Amino acid sequence: MKSQWIEYYSGVIKVKVSGRGVERLINRLMRDGVKVWNVKRQGTEAITFYMKYKDVNKLRAAVRTSGCKVRFLEKVGGPFLIRRLRTNSGFFTGGALFLAVLMFLSNMVWGIEIKGASPATEYQIRKHLDDMGVKKGKLQFFIGSPEAVQRELTNAIQALTWVGVELKGTTYHFQVVEKNEPEKVEYYSPRHLVAAKKAIIVDMFIEKGEPVVNVNDHVKPGQLLVSGIIPKDDGEETVPAQGEVLGKTWYKTVVELPLTSSFQVFNGNEKKKYYVKIGGFSIPVWGFGKNEYKEFEKETNETALRFLVWELPIAFVDSTFREREKVTRIYSTDEAIKKAKEMARIDIKSSLHEDAIIKGEKVLHQSIENDKVNLITHFEIIENIAEGQPIIQGDEE
Repeated sequence: MKSQWIEYYSGVIKVKVSGRGVERLINRLMRDGVKVWNVKRQGTEAITFYMKYKDVNKLRAAVRTSGCKVRFLEKVGGPFLIRRLRTNSGFFTGGALFLAVLMFLSNMVWGIEIKGASPATEYQIRKHLDDMGVKKGKLQFFIGSPEAVQRELTNAIQALTWVGVELKGTTYHFQVVEKNEPEKVEYYSPRHLVAAKKAIIVDMFIEKGEPVVNVNDHVKPGQLLVSGIIPKDDGEETVPAQGEVLGKTWYKTVVELPLTSSFQVFNGNEKKKYYVKIGGFSIPVWGFGKNEYKEFEKETNETALRFLVWELPIAFVDSTFREREKVTRIYSTDEAIKKAKEMARIDIKSSLHEDAIIKGEKVLHQSIENDKVNLITHFEIIENIAEGQPIIQGDEE
């Protein structure tokens, strides 16, 4: 079976020999090393058989002295297929180019649809997509995955709460949720405002309710600041107390910072490799050679090849290897103290409301032990200390 396939690719012909010396002709071919098979008699003076195309010259030499006539009935195999392809090269070339162009166009971006965004936000999204290379006419192979596009858009555009990215065929679909939703009106039941923490009152802005404390008063947690019960000529009125009571509060932070620390950073070196993935096999097409980085991070993007609306079991894969290196950071004592103070401010701000103000700070303790800076800082903060407390029946009496 294997030899028949080899003979097919090298070329096979079917020959009809007629005349009185056909047996002698066959015998001579056998002596000359010509392989023939499927020999069949056609009448009394004719036979047909198959032979290799490369032995045609030996057949012609034998026929000249045999007195027989030869006729080629069938020609199959590689050489004849190539000859036919050359004859019809224009048709096959045109067909191949058409399929190649169709495949090429099927893997380009031809549409970008954005839903749920205001005109201003949509303009921002389209502008940023253009900067990212997500635009009409761009090959999908050179665009990151939908997850990567989604992540970059969310990080870059502050007006977005969420954006969904989906690639359907040759069109990117973006579903947007913006942050500029109208603020919900808050409705309160009758309540007092009480102190949430120990403080000194520095200012008050009361919208509803009866203040019961003054500026410079010291208050304790739970102490009444603004009453929701307002005296009237004909009795009392119960309202939901609203407003801000700014108080001076105090916090303490503890920061421990090593003078020497090691961590991994990218040094800017990277190597790219491209593959064509067919089923479970990957064929490298660019970026040959072994990855020489000892410490690295690998990022892989896989884009399936499409033909019209169908996704083929062929994918274009690009892998990026980014080299990392270990860096040792050494602070001087002054640098470490300065950095520890910055960390203390960041730490205190993270635990406060965004409207709170740092009025003052003082280092209570500073030491260096075991190659570490230990810093205890006292902060003076101005913040709203009022919180709501429902009015119960006993308060109204």
